[in-house]
Amino acid sequence: MAYVSRVLRRTSPFLFQKRLESTMASLTKDEILILLRPPYTNWSNIIREAEKVVGYPTSFMNLRCLLSDEFANLALYLRKLVGSNHLVMKTAKNVLYGDSKNLQPWGLIILLLSKAVKTSTLNSKAIYEQQRQLAELTEMMRTGHLIHRGIVNVPFAKRSKSTESAIFGNKIAILLGDYLLVTANSMLAGLKNADVLYIVSTALKDLSESEFFGERDEQNMPLPGKPRAFEDDDITFETNAIETDDVLGKPRKEWTARTVYNGVSLLGRGCQASMLLGRQNRETQNYAYHFGCHVGLAWQAAAELQKFNENKDQFCLTSAPVLYALERNPDLYKIIEQAKNDVNDVDYEDLKFNILKTDAVDKTKMLYEDHAKKAMNYIDDIGQNESVDMIKKLINTF
Repeated sequence: MAYVSRVLRRTSPFLFQKRLESTMASLTKDEILILLRPPYTNWSNIIREAEKVVGYPTSFMNLRCLLSDEFANLALYLRKLVGSNHLVMKTAKNVLYGDSKNLQPWGLIILLLSKAVKTSTLNSKAIYEQQRQLAELTEMMRTGHLIHRGIVNVPFAKRSKSTESAIFGNKIAILLGDYLLVTANSMLAGLKNADVLYIVSTALKDLSESEFFGERDEQNMPLPGKPRAFEDDDITFETNAIETDDVLGKPRKEWTARTVYNGVSLLGRGCQASMLLGRQNRETQNYAYHFGCHVGLAWQAAAELQKFNENKDQFCLTSAPVLYALERNPDLYKIIEQAKNDVNDVDYEDLKFNILKTDAVDKTKMLYEDHAKKAMNYIDDIGQNESVDMIKKLINTF
């Protein structure tokens, strides 16, 4: 097909289009689906290997939910936004074609961890079914949160016909996010386990508080804390013990706190709850929580590195490379401070050029390596088997 395409492109665009349509018409449905499938990457291959280990395809989250009548009705409205620049469309694409750069397979990690720890009870099949539901609802909660974050702030005074698609997109983002979160909470209640309910609810509290952590612009996009001199050190994963004033302006502490609040806590609590469902002791549950947090932090650092190295105009102003650069060169904060009303006004090209002058990228690499190493240490303490080996592959495949 690639050869046919190259030959056809040598003709005029009109003839190319006609001949391509003729060629596509001669293909079977299965052949067309293969052509339209996103290209495989090393990451995709590892995901498929991991899905074979758990015996469950997790790539599209919970297909029963996505194919339900309620979701189908929402999808009809979502089609109206195709072609617009609304953030909810970008999120939807990430959900369907997520890779190591934008949507890590949290549910898959929970399932692998569940498989790694053998349960000694006779009712192991029922327990694994509950763990699978936990993995699904964790993915739903995270996706619902991401969709809610895609809401665009349109001030009432600035609303006009040109902003109609944004306002309509906000309504769809709210409905989609709410539907996923309500469905996830219904599944959580269906587990009929008060301790699991408490653990997961703690993570949901953290997700909500993440939207109020530190300063934000008019679009509710996060702004970094003003850099200050200090000795930086590690931070606890227990969000109740995190003091905002103590972490803002300190690169590693601020980045860790933001990332834990913004979803890593959910992954950690999902891992902890899976061990609880598997009737493991408290020590193993605690190991699982810290393991999940370190995996999430390692993936986030790697994703920020990849995004920063891509030739794109924008990157998150609270990402690790930016925070480390502010520590090395506090004067860079002036570039951000001048655009506090809207982060889109930041001169990203100039900011990136100055960040690359510092050791921020190297420090972010070290951040990834540190959390990846700690995650593997925790998983080693839990056990040694095929599932553990696959988890290590997922951590290292970036």
